[in-house]
Amino acid sequence: MSQQSQIAEVNIHLRARTQDRNLIDQAAGLVGANRSQFMMASALKEAKNVLLDQSTLYADAKTFQKVMDWMDTAATPAEANGMRHILNSKSPWKSE
Repeated sequence: MSQQSQIAEVNIHLRARTQDRNLIDQAAGLVGANRSQFMMASALKEAKNVLLDQSTLYADAKTFQKVMDWMDTAATPAEANGMRHILNSKSPWKSE
């Protein structure tokens, strides 16, 4: 596991069963991390996946083709402004 670039400023506490802690310690050891590093990396990975799942769209073939056709057309001024706003927004999981 790589070192975090910033020093952590808050504590996160949780209680676990002994066998769960042992399993986490075993997995952390395999990747060369301590328990805290392993748990933080795992929690952050899962949090990002949850957030990304919230932005996944599912569509049938006909609807998908309509979206693709729309994407092939030039953006309106309002759409261009909206895209600029999104590109300039901070990701929810970044603390910078």
